[in-house]
Amino acid sequence: MVENDYMMRIIHEMVRTLIMLIFHKDQETEEELIFLDGVNQDFYQRLRQLSDEGKINEAENMLYQSLEENEGDREGTMENLKVSLAFYDHLNSKSNDFLEAHNYSREEVEEGILSVMKLYGYGELAETLLENQ
Repeated sequence: MVENDYMMRIIHEMVRTLIMLIFHKDQETEEELIFLDGVNQDFYQRLRQLSDEGKINEAENMLYQSLEENEGDREGTMENLKVSLAFYDHLNSKSNDFLEAHNYSREEVEEGILSVMKLYGYGELAETLLENQ
């Protein structure tokens, strides 16, 4: 239990630090990660709803499809990075029991963050933050 709480805090603080460094925004809670225009907020809410229903892999697939579709749009791409970080931060707030019951794990949350950060050229930063926690 203590180890689970520790990992959750590490991952949340990593997301918070990444958002602070990349987007120059500081937030204390997940709700403060909500950001921008209605389209991205609606997309984030759909991802969040799917994950809350236990359809985590479906939500993650939808996220990656969106990342691929917006690959050439720099502004849209950065907004999708915010959505991605918020999504994984939301997943991180779930209990290990919930994640495992829906074929997901805390390690996959971490891997998802690292994967997205690598897509945006911030992989080394994310790895460094994770190692130093």
